[in-house]
Amino acid sequence: MALAACTPAGTSPSGSPSASATPTLSRGAGGELKILYWQAPTILNIHQATGTKDADAGRLILEPLASWGPDGKPLPNGLASEIPTLENGGVSKDFTTVTWKLRTGVKWSDGSAFTADDVVFTWKYLADEPTASANSDYATGITSVVAKDPNTAVVTYADPNPNYYQFGVGGTGVILQKKQFEPTLGAKASESPENLKPIGTGPYKLDNFKPGDVVTYVINDGYRDSTKPFFKTVTLKGGGDATTAARAVFQTGDVDYAWNLQVEAPVLRSLIDTGGKGDYLGLAGPNIERVNLNFANPDPALGDNRSEPTTKHPFFNGPDGKIVRQALAMATDRATVAKELYGDGLTGKASCNQLNGNPVFESKNTASLPVCKFDVAAASKLLEDNGWVKGSDGVRAKGSIKLKLLFGTTNVSLRQKTQDVLKKGWEQAGFSVELKSVPASVFFTNTSPDGANKMFYDVTMYTNGTDPDPTTYMSSWTCKNVTAKANNWNSPNYHRYCNPTYDGLIDQLRKETDPAKRNQLAIQANDIIVGDVVVIPLVNRFAVASGRAKALKGVVLTGWDSEMWQIADWSK
Repeated sequence: MALAACTPAGTSPSGSPSASATPTLSRGAGGELKILYWQAPTILNIHQATGTKDADAGRLILEPLASWGPDGKPLPNGLASEIPTLENGGVSKDFTTVTWKLRTGVKWSDGSAFTADDVVFTWKYLADEPTASANSDYATGITSVVAKDPNTAVVTYADPNPNYYQFGVGGTGVILQKKQFEPTLGAKASESPENLKPIGTGPYKLDNFKPGDVVTYVINDGYRDSTKPFFKTVTLKGGGDATTAARAVFQTGDVDYAWNLQVEAPVLRSLIDTGGKGDYLGLAGPNIERVNLNFANPDPALGDNRSEPTTKHPFFNGPDGKIVRQALAMATDRATVAKELYGDGLTGKASCNQLNGNPVFESKNTASLPVCKFDVAAASKLLEDNGWVKGSDGVRAKGSIKLKLLFGTTNVSLRQKTQDVLKKGWEQAGFSVELKSVPASVFFTNTSPDGANKMFYDVTMYTNGTDPDPTTYMSSWTCKNVTAKANNWNSPNYHRYCNPTYDGLIDQLRKETDPAKRNQLAIQANDIIVGDVVVIPLVNRFAVASGRAKALKGVVLTGWDSEMWQIADWSK
């Protein structure tokens, strides 16, 4: 699948090469590789992680069967020796079985042999309901994963599954060592100390991990390619902010790679143009910065029932729920956010679709929806006409219910300025808006009351995006994926949204084999969650907006996988 048009992978904004062809490598010849993820990782088991910062940090250690390449197709740079297809017989003609042939002789970093039993176990880990893996939906519809022999794993689906790379590919498909993680299965899986020290098959193994601060890695001496990795050690530092990270790679040269440069466009342009020490890596893709609405009640007075799906939000639900949600969306000024903060193409562009990244499933219908047009006057009239009257404080109310919002996100300057833009429009329409920002290490967790998963807010704001096949991503809004205390707040439907019509579309999408029909089903699903104002899309944020030291080579960008997906090939 083609990525949305923008700066090509591996080039700087000027078009100059940013990553040359990978040279002949010599293991450990490169000394230390310094990476700055200003959002500090807090966990390394990707199947219990809820943030990109954690998934990327784990990816140096843990490998999937295959990775998503720049074109959205799987590449065999993981644990599989080849990619199963219909043509080579790896995918059955009825789309019910996928046979993965595994590399031989692969060792875990503790010296034990990697086998198909580890693949089988990983499926069981994802499918185990009490374990509540953050990636559990990638096991949906699978009836079995069987070790045909030590180097062959067969995945069987209950029904024909056109999304046959659902399991085992990309960051959500990393394989866990059965020996290490089998004892952790169950309700306390998220609390296991093994989540902080996974054994892997990747190019690096853990040296030291200080959650919320820094991860250091050393070469996995058992890594299957004796010429890789080039760097002897890796330090992945967390903390600071995006602007400091940009300075570190473009101006001071203190780091080799700086991730996720969420910096206001004018500041970022200046740092890129005047720094001289690094190149900007910008790549469009599926990520969408959006506002998320809570359909449950986050009132602290509810105690243990706060934001449980059994509760109902006082004004996002009920007879007026959709009207209020529509008014909020109509008072959302995404154009100003995109232009002033994202540079209209430097790090993102305005979008009113939740599903982005490929023209074949990007909806053209939403452009005509009232909820996608910024019109404060129309939003005010909609509320006024439905009995929401402004008080002397400028806040609209109906009976005893006031339109008061708690709006949470991470403590990033770019996001805080986005909050300011949105607050202005929302308050003009008659909402009261209290802003809250917390560290990413707190926000992207399923444990903190200030986290996105528990969503003790009325609305939140963050980014994520689809796989090349949108099925699993769009299933995040289904009824079965509603997050709650019962599933350790780890299911992906943080909104607590439940719509049987939407669920029916996703069920069809899981089974439909005709590509054109699948794209239309994905578009219909997108149009429901946008039109129903479950989300308010703001900006199609670049999948990659990072910085690379000019001396760093071998970096290949993909909008569909971790930025660390082929770190074994990096060199100087």
